Amino acid sequence: MTEPPESPASPTPGSVPARGVRLGVDVGTVRVGVAASDPDGMLAFPVTTLSPRDLDRLVGLVHDRGVVEVVVGLPTQLSGQEGPAARSARAFAAALGRRVAPVPVTLIDERLTTAAAHRRMAERGMRSRARRGVVDQEAAVQILQSHLDARARAAQARDAQAADTQAGDTQARDAQARVRRTDGS
Repeated sequence: MTEPPESPASPTPGSVPARGVRLGVDVGTVRVGVAASDPDGMLAFPVTTLSPRDLDRLVGLVHDRGVVEVVVGLPTQLSGQEGPAARSARAFAAALGRRVAPVPVTLIDERLTTAAAHRRMAERGMRSRARRGVVDQEAAVQILQSHLDARARAAQARDAQAADTQAGDTQARDAQARVRRTDGS
C-alpha cells in the first residue's frame, strides 16, 4: 500500500524508532479496530474494538504499551479520491496525534481492508453476525501488517543498497591497487 500525501499527522522521515510496539487503527463511524505489533515490528495482532468517541482509551493503550508509532488507515476511494470517511479518519488521526505527541501518527492508504477482513473471516467459517464485533480489529491488523511489511521491504532495500555501495568501494580500491602495482609504485 502506498502512503497518502503528507499530512499534519504524518511523521517526518527518520523520526520513528526502528524498534518498538506500533498500533494500527481502523477508524469507522460505529467502531474503531485496534491492533498492535510485537516490539520487532514483524507481526500484527488484534487488540480491541472501541467506540470512535473513546479516544481516552486509545490514548491509554498508546501510553500503557509504550507505543513508538500509531498507524491510522485512510479509507480512500478506489479512484484515489478522499470522501467523507477519509476526512473523518484524518480528523481522528489529528485529534489522536495531539493527545499522544510526541508519538507520531501515520496515515496509510487502507482501501478495501474492511472488505478483505470480512472475506478472510468468512473463509474461516465465521458467521456474519459473529464478525461484527471483531471485523474492525481484523482490518486494523491488515492496516498495521501492511505498514510493517512496507517498513521491512524499505529496510531490505536500504541494506542491499549499502551492500552494493560497499562492494563498489571495495572494487574501486582493488582496481587502484592493481594500477599501482602495474605502475611499479
